[in-house]
Amino acid sequence: MAKLTLLPQPLAGLTVIQTAAFEDHRGSFARLFCAQELSALGMGPIIQINHSLTRALGAVRGLHFQRPPKAEAKLVRCLAGRVLDVAVDLRAGSPTYLKWHAVELSAANRLALFLPRGFAHGFQALTPDCELLYLHDECYSPEHEGGLRFDDPALAIPWPLPAADLSARDQGHPLLAAGFAPLETT
Repeated sequence: MAKLTLLPQPLAGLTVIQTAAFEDHRGSFARLFCAQELSALGMGPIIQINHSLTRALGAVRGLHFQRPPKAEAKLVRCLAGRVLDVAVDLRAGSPTYLKWHAVELSAANRLALFLPRGFAHGFQALTPDCELLYLHDECYSPEHEGGLRFDDPALAIPWPLPAADLSARDQGHPLLAAGFAPLETT
C-alpha cells in the first residue's frame, strides 16, 4: 500500500496530502488516512468526522474556525465534485497571519488538505453536488466557533465564481476591521 505524500504549502503547517491509488480491473483502492503518517503534522486522534453535500454551483461555505481551548486540526477531502478549498492563518505571532492559501480539491485529483489548529477554513463549489469529508481532532463547540467573511476586503480572496447560496450565519460574520484578535494556539 502506497504511503501518503505530504506536500508543505506556503503557510506553515498547512499541508496537501497526495493519495496514490492502487488500480486494477476491479477499480481502485487508496489509503485516505494514516495516524502514524499524519501525527508529524500535529493531527491528534480523530474525534469527529463530518460529511457535507453542497448542491449549488458557486456556493461558498465558511470561513469557519474554533477558538481555543477547542481549536481543531482537520483534514478535508473532496469525495465528489470539485471545490476551491481555502485556509486562512489566524495564529498569533505567525509570520503568515491573515494570509490565505487555496487548493483545488476534487474526487479526481484525490488530494486532501490538512489544516493545523489556528486556521479558518472555507470552500467554494466549482461543480454542483460537491461532497466533502472532514476529519477533526476536536469536537464541535458552538461556544468556541467563529467565522470570517468570505468577502472581507482585508483578505481579498479571489473566488473563481460569483458567490452563491450563502448561509445567514456566513453572511453575518464580522469584518476583520471590527477588531479581530489572533488565535493563541499553544
